[in-house]
Amino acid sequence: MPTAPRVRQGMTLGLVFGAVLFAGAASGAWGEPDGSSRAPSSSDAGPPATDLTGADLSPQQARQLVGASGDRWAAYLSPQQYADLTGGRYAGVGLSVDREAGGPTLVAEVLPGSPAARAGIEAGQRLVTVDGTPAEQLPVTEVVSRLRGGPAGSAVAVGVEGGGEAGPVRQLTLTRAELSTREVEADHPAPGVARIAVHAFTEGVGDQVRAAAAGARGVVLDLRGNSGGLVEEAVATASVFLDGGPVASYQVRGEHRELTAAPGGNTSVPLVVLVDGGTMSAAELLAGALQDRSRAVLVGSRTFGKGTVQQPSRLADGSVLELTVGRYQTPAGRSPDGTGVQPDVPAAGEDPGALALRVLDGLTGSGPTDPAGPGAPARPAGPTDPAGPAAP
Repeated sequence: MPTAPRVRQGMTLGLVFGAVLFAGAASGAWGEPDGSSRAPSSSDAGPPATDLTGADLSPQQARQLVGASGDRWAAYLSPQQYADLTGGRYAGVGLSVDREAGGPTLVAEVLPGSPAARAGIEAGQRLVTVDGTPAEQLPVTEVVSRLRGGPAGSAVAVGVEGGGEAGPVRQLTLTRAELSTREVEADHPAPGVARIAVHAFTEGVGDQVRAAAAGARGVVLDLRGNSGGLVEEAVATASVFLDGGPVASYQVRGEHRELTAAPGGNTSVPLVVLVDGGTMSAAELLAGALQDRSRAVLVGSRTFGKGTVQQPSRLADGSVLELTVGRYQTPAGRSPDGTGVQPDVPAAGEDPGALALRVLDGLTGSGPTDPAGPGAPARPAGPTDPAGPAAP
């Protein structure tokens, strides 16, 4: 049986939700664990063989079920772990990692002031081992899970090699600390352009994205390395740029359910979405919806490919059991599970961030145009919007 919950991958290694549950880390989306019809999480594998109510299980039984289920994305979380993951706090070392297909595991980001930063680890360095196991022998989700696999004060051993030329591997022991995640970061690389990086979908992220995009005449939404999180926050983020209509659908034990954007979003502002192999779960759901609805141009590389749905159930002691109950589909009926979402504009050998800004410039003409004015650009060409002009 696992000694620690699996966290969805892709997230910041020691950064956020990751563990798809964070290993696909990613998180699938986390729904409110109360057995209600709110959006579930997202994960992989088929639905559980039996319909279990979390409240009927003890924590020990829940852990045993996770270990024996064969469900890749099943997870057991203590009350504090669940609160931390959905509320933006977690125990970790402050590392975010990335890996291209067949490539090394690289440090993508280091959280300032974190244990990793204090140890001198820098972005671009290679993560060689985690607790003695070669990182390349592990799925990225498992790398994330191991980095985040203990409470604050516990230790994890890592081997790190400097960037550039191959050199000696430094063996470091990092002590996990309680960290706060910065899920949304925004800047303005050009007048009128908002570049918004969303690292995970925790509580309040949709509102933060809405605030960051307000008044912009062009938006780059950066979902690279986003391993997922709360599905409802991914839908809330979609609602910033859609005026109602479908975001995704999924089946739970034969019952078809829809996730729908709220009405009133800004459908005129030019939008580019950055994705990569660390874009997982709820982040793939969002990217796929914006692509299918012809609302955004996707730039970067193929996403991770986690398209399953987890349903959280709260146990009597307040802990949470997540089991896979189905797979979700984008508005056009695509399932990213195992295949990922392909970008409209691949960043083959180019800096994806710079490419995204060039694509955005192309969408806005000679420069960002006022979306409220007569020169507002049409939505980028792409698949027909399955919502249609009269979508609810």
